[in-house]
Amino acid sequence: MDTKPNPGTYHTARPTARLTALVIAALAIAALTAQFIVSHRLLAPAGPLRVIWEMAAYFTVLTNVLVVLTFARIAATRRIGSAGWHGGLLLWIATVGLIYHAVLARLWSPQGLAWWADQGLHSMTPLLVLLWWLAFAPKSPLTLSHPLRWAAYPLAYAVFALLRAAFTRQYPYPFIDLASLGPWRTALNIAALTAAFVLGGHAVRWIAARLGRSPA
Repeated sequence: MDTKPNPGTYHTARPTARLTALVIAALAIAALTAQFIVSHRLLAPAGPLRVIWEMAAYFTVLTNVLVVLTFARIAATRRIGSAGWHGGLLLWIATVGLIYHAVLARLWSPQGLAWWADQGLHSMTPLLVLLWWLAFAPKSPLTLSHPLRWAAYPLAYAVFALLRAAFTRQYPYPFIDLASLGPWRTALNIAALTAAFVLGGHAVRWIAARLGRSPA
């Protein structure tokens, strides 16, 4: 993936793109902070490092951290990354929102600050990243290999989550709960999710090709 693009793949952000990037980074930080407070209350008397370790088990949290790093860098340096990076980030954070609202939201009913954290991480950030991508992100060049490369991050996350659960016995999502589902069903779920990311990546690439324009 284009995590470290060479200088030729950067584009200069205009003031509006830079300001909105700052807003997105700030709101994502606020959502992560709210989740930290909620998690700290649930895990009390655990210390901050333990809370961070528990939060790091979730694809949602890790992807929101990527959003913060990406948009904070745009705001600080005025440099927009490559079409490959922004297309991948859109795919990952959009999937966070889609899976949450389609599958996970029905499993619990958070209240108070927990509700705000949930909505911030699963609704607000995905929507804002989508709108920023539509308005400002470079749309090309994207090749047929990009969807496969974009799927590497969620696949690596699934491996990380399973390795972590081997020690903690805690699975962050029910569809990768090896203890309950068994190895074959878990592997099938991971394969299906990976395939869904690849298909989603092709959808992003298709949309980008039809919206192709100069970056902001």
